[in-house]
Amino acid sequence: MIKAGIIGATGYAGAELVRLLLGHKDVEIKWYGSRSYVDQAYASIYQNMFQLVDEKCLDDNMEAMADQVDVIFTATPQGLCASLVNENVLSKVKIIDLSADFRIKDVNVYEKWYGIEHKAPQYIGEAVYGLCEVNREKIKQARLIANPGCYPTCSFLSIYPCVKEGLIDPNTIIIDAKSGTSGAGRGAKVDNLFCEVNENIKAYGVAGHRHTPEIEEQLSYAAGEPVLINFTPHLVPMQRGILVTAYASLKKDVTYEEVKAVYDKYYDKEYFVRVLNKDVCPQTRWVEGSNFVDVNFKIDPRTKRIIMMGAMDNLVKGAAGQAVQNMNLLFGLDEKTGLQMAPLFP
Repeated sequence: MIKAGIIGATGYAGAELVRLLLGHKDVEIKWYGSRSYVDQAYASIYQNMFQLVDEKCLDDNMEAMADQVDVIFTATPQGLCASLVNENVLSKVKIIDLSADFRIKDVNVYEKWYGIEHKAPQYIGEAVYGLCEVNREKIKQARLIANPGCYPTCSFLSIYPCVKEGLIDPNTIIIDAKSGTSGAGRGAKVDNLFCEVNENIKAYGVAGHRHTPEIEEQLSYAAGEPVLINFTPHLVPMQRGILVTAYASLKKDVTYEEVKAVYDKYYDKEYFVRVLNKDVCPQTRWVEGSNFVDVNFKIDPRTKRIIMMGAMDNLVKGAAGQAVQNMNLLFGLDEKTGLQMAPLFP
């Protein structure tokens, strides 16, 4: 059995990790870390875990945890994982960090966009960006995984085939994305109150959302050249889900069949990326509670542009599910283990 520890087990992503790992036949959760709820019964915080989890919450002592587990998940705000990780810890365990601490390879870019000093820049180069569909072989050999962000995962997987095959001008990409409120975390914020969110939709982080450099960096690797994008996220009144609609100019005239062949080239063997049938648009309700990403595209010959679309659950493929997918690769398990649940509906 793989022994797992979670720092940040009482946040939304951490709670989703608990849910998924409880159903994983090869994993035992040994440490429910939560700085805010030390010594409180985990099931008293999340009543859905009543009689499923008997343990109390522990602190975020990564050093002590490393002596008891094989893998540590850090589902924490930016900066915490970097402040805790060191060579002693990495010599004992694998770390899968769900924050942005090790996603961006340029420490100056990270510090500019996140507004904090990076506490462990020496590990940025070593960390592997944990997008399994692209970096699968690198992930298998890693000690430290930078679990991708939710918006970047959905955006990148929706666009990647067109960028990789040079079908579009990557510097014309515009990404319109919408997320449910769980993406903002469990902290008490006025903007996330029911009366603020219900019957409302709004853009936020316009021209400055901190997932922008992460998306640009990954698209730049795919394109083989620097990429600049416009990325605008929106908050919508639902609990889970991300919907991405991205636009870009085509470099040449293409048919549906030609573009479909490109998507199939990259995703035909990817269990968790589902390329939908022609003219079927992705919807968040068909991926909720699952690790699937539904993608599709539509060619607009009138404007010589292509519309690339994707939908996924921000807490599963966008966070905890992707983390489990990474763990499976790290420990030589079938990548799908513990993640083959069908999407929830209604």
